[in-house]
Amino acid sequence: MMNDANEISHHTKLYGFIGEEAGQSSFCATLNRKFKANNKDAMMIPMNVREDDFFFTASNMKKSHLNGAVISYEYVEKVVEILDESPELVRRSGMCDILIRDGEKLVGDVFFIRVLTAFLKDNLVSNIALIGVSPYAKVLSFFSCGFNISYFNDDLEALMHLTQETDVLDADINRIATGMSIDFSQFDAVLDFSNLLNLDMIEKFAKINIDMKHKKQFSSLKNRANELGANCRGFDDLLEEYSQGAYNFFEKKGDLKDDKSAMKF
Repeated sequence: MMNDANEISHHTKLYGFIGEEAGQSSFCATLNRKFKANNKDAMMIPMNVREDDFFFTASNMKKSHLNGAVISYEYVEKVVEILDESPELVRRSGMCDILIRDGEKLVGDVFFIRVLTAFLKDNLVSNIALIGVSPYAKVLSFFSCGFNISYFNDDLEALMHLTQETDVLDADINRIATGMSIDFSQFDAVLDFSNLLNLDMIEKFAKINIDMKHKKQFSSLKNRANELGANCRGFDDLLEEYSQGAYNFFEKKGDLKDDKSAMKF
């Protein structure tokens, strides 16, 4: 689905949502409704891209009609290699989840975790259990000011490396592994940015539990939460927040300065 009217002209700003199963998500439809509600001549289109085709597709954006793109979590590390410009956060975290095309240059940035931290603050979250050492975990660690974060992973050495890279002093580092019994009820939120296929060691969850998995993808966090009758939010449960974040990013970059009422055909 594009926008409610499915209207594209040669003036329309086009953006892509790039992922293996991009078409299975309602992210594009949600963002397109925001474009329409704000009278913006812009549209985001889902782009299902296999891993083998990712570099070809992303590199060709430099000479395409796309003005920018949002990158699904499976490609946030791969896209960094083809960026022409990026802020320090992208370089230090090793990930990019949003970019714009400036002429024939691709300029990357990070926005999902910015949106997520704002959501957590709006919900008065203070104490966080963070699972994993992925780039998402690294970015959240960079944004740790205002939160009390306890770090969990099956590899303690990798956790120590992450906290050192993100300049966390006296980090609360914990091992999480099969056969253990872990109670997260003391935390306000659990964020799973790991690749762990089994989270059966969790016996109690926090009030808020989140990962970045799409609704069609297996989520070990959601699977365990369902077993225990706890709530869990994935990527598609925060579409309104993420799509507003993407809208704000493109608007801040000056991409959405024109609206349809000012268009001349």
